[in-house]
Amino acid sequence: MGYPGKNRKTYEPPSHPWQATRMSDEVALVKEYGLRNKRELWKVHSILRRYRRGARKLRAELTEVGKKGESAKSTSKKLLEKLSKMKLSKKGAELDEILSIKIEDILERRLQTLVYRQGLANSTKHARQLITHGHITIAGRKVTIPSYVVLDDEESQIGYYVGSPITMQAKVTADTANKKE
Repeated sequence: MGYPGKNRKTYEPPSHPWQATRMSDEVALVKEYGLRNKRELWKVHSILRRYRRGARKLRAELTEVGKKGESAKSTSKKLLEKLSKMKLSKKGAELDEILSIKIEDILERRLQTLVYRQGLANSTKHARQLITHGHITIAGRKVTIPSYVVLDDEESQIGYYVGSPITMQAKVTADTANKKE
């Protein structure tokens, strides 16, 4: 069984590590989304792979009659609700639509990307630094994990931490802008 406190990999590295086209695609995604390294990208690949595998399995089980078919219906409903809360699929979506989710869709839902897209940071790297240093909150709760997947209802609640010096700087610049007008 092994030691239960030992951390395990949450990702699978590529099966063919030296493919030039895949490597260049990975480098482009790492730069675009400000990821720390390719390992973060591989984690997103693994998450997407799990969702797709689950959708294929549920789609096969839906055709079965009896308890297994009913269980698959409720499980697929829960999975679709979860993905719609994460804003990866639309409400009332089908299982087949899970198979069309791309890596970029998940990367767009990361806290790091949303902080940058909302204009709270100058770049994705700056957004990562603000998050890890504790300057960003979601609904008043400090979040220090850049890879946190933001739910749909939490997206509008992203802001600066109240005690953060950045909040003080934003107030000062806003006050000076108001005085000039």
